[in-house]
Amino acid sequence: MDYLTIIYQYMPRILEGAWLTLEIAVFSVLFSILIGVLGALMRVSGSPVLNAIAATYSSVVRSVPDIIWMLMVYFSAQIALNSMTEAFGMGDIEISPFGAGVFTLSFIFGAFFTETFRGAILAVPGGQIEAAYAYGMKPSAVIKRITFPLMMRFALPGVRNNWLVLTKATALVSIIGLDDMTRIAQQAGSATHLSFLFNLLSAVLFLVITASSLQVFSWLDKRYQQGFVFGEDNA
Repeated sequence: MDYLTIIYQYMPRILEGAWLTLEIAVFSVLFSILIGVLGALMRVSGSPVLNAIAATYSSVVRSVPDIIWMLMVYFSAQIALNSMTEAFGMGDIEISPFGAGVFTLSFIFGAFFTETFRGAILAVPGGQIEAAYAYGMKPSAVIKRITFPLMMRFALPGVRNNWLVLTKATALVSIIGLDDMTRIAQQAGSATHLSFLFNLLSAVLFLVITASSLQVFSWLDKRYQQGFVFGEDNA
């Protein structure tokens, strides 16, 4: 059996699935970061109500397996929505698998980013923020020029870990019918009776994504560590 020929036949579809996997991961991480920043600001806002809402969201979401959230959003939520529309005499609502996948992953990892950014904000030296206000900077300028750059310095390790976990979690979208890299590799393996070979190929492509991501984060780490001396007291 010519394995290379078989791989060559399926490679275009697998690469299409890899591109879809990247699209899902990128959109999900962007929305996750937005949710995480909002959640972190709520956690450190000083408001008991906002803190309780964000803390409950973070705790509940991180306690439930990802696959359950995926099934609940795509199947259970769609049934609930159609029951409501039917009660009001409206047509059925069909949730897009792509939209459901991105929404669910964003919802899940927004909870992880909430805790990542919360810890990073708390690690920012309060003296530097106070100095910025004393200098006459507006709150928006303080966030943009002081809080955010310093926060990212502390948050980057957590952001990197969340991104790496999220890229692997994209495989969950295969259960709701999206032809991502994992699903196509499974289909190719079943059709050719070479499941191990195609699953291995899928794993290698995930490793390529991971290695490329680590290079990007290495560059970001150098950028945000400029002017920072390890062990220096910044309080």
